Amino acid sequence: MALDIRIAGRYRLGRKIGGGSFGDIYLGTNIQTGEEVAIKLESIKTKHPQLLYESKLYKILQGGVGIPNVRWYGVEGDYNVMVIDLLGPSLEDLFNFCNRKFSLKTVLMLADQLLSRVEFVHARSFIHRDIKPDNFLMGLGKKANQVHIIDFGLAKKYRDPKSHIHIPYRENKNLTGTARYASINTHLGIEQSRRDDMESLGYVLMYFLRGSLPWQGLKAATKRQKYEKISEKKMSTPIELLTKGYPLEFTTYFQYCRSLRFDDKPDYSYLRKVFRDLFAREGYHWDYVFDWTVLKHVHNQNLQRQVNPRPEGAGQEQQQQQPGAERAGVAAAGGAAIGAGDAAAAGESSRRRLLLQTSQGQYGATRY
Repeated sequence: MALDIRIAGRYRLGRKIGGGSFGDIYLGTNIQTGEEVAIKLESIKTKHPQLLYESKLYKILQGGVGIPNVRWYGVEGDYNVMVIDLLGPSLEDLFNFCNRKFSLKTVLMLADQLLSRVEFVHARSFIHRDIKPDNFLMGLGKKANQVHIIDFGLAKKYRDPKSHIHIPYRENKNLTGTARYASINTHLGIEQSRRDDMESLGYVLMYFLRGSLPWQGLKAATKRQKYEKISEKKMSTPIELLTKGYPLEFTTYFQYCRSLRFDDKPDYSYLRKVFRDLFAREGYHWDYVFDWTVLKHVHNQNLQRQVNPRPEGAGQEQQQQQPGAERAGVAAAGGAAIGAGDAAAAGESSRRRLLLQTSQGQYGATRY
């Protein structure tokens, strides 16, 4: 890319920060305000253009909590271009940052928001069809604790928005989405509906708790054979085995989702209550201190010690006076996104050291 490329006359194109299901994502800057944005580019020569469709879908969903705002869509040179809110790292990025395990507390705080995001998309008459950790991103700044849902390239209208007449039941459909998180009915070639997004979300939650799913790492000669192996393993794994060692509420979640008929509306409030009741029973506090919040705080503490090493014996009185201060600092930190928003305090080099150990760009914005 040449230097100083302008988009819509008001955005400057910066460095590449990731790649989506199609096209590439760049960091952009509003020339007038200095605000940073994400700019998604798709070649106009692509065989199956999706960016226009996705931008229209974002417009339909606009205004919802955790829905990124599209600033501009149009054509610039040889590219279809979408300018959208810049977000923080994905849940997959954060999962890797936390050594590929989330605590029950973090999973339950996430589950509440994830259920609400999926419910909102469904309320607007669409199903996502690619529910996975990569497609949920934390916000930045004041929205650092807010989960955002992205990547609507595979989304589909499941009912008429006015009459609410549901699409017909069909079979012999090809697998759409990501095999690891696909519902059993999707593997069986059944047309997807709301219940399939819900089942996929259940697999995401168990992935976070367990660290992996039983059907990961299966080897096969072709993609088709791999999908078949994943399908067989998924169908032969009882819910009780998948959720073994974890609270019964996760078994309840899967039993409920798999009991739904094709055109049933899921009871999102019931599922949220199941997890909220478990959260309360465990004695957790809804303080938005996620696993990565604690790790980030520890990183910051270590950085400060490296920059300002404490002389021997200094500050012992302070430490004795405030035994809970470090934990309080974590709570005060909220859940600020890792690797973003710390630039002013720590400088660019320090910020880089706080980044997730991935190669997916400074903001963890791997997909939009």
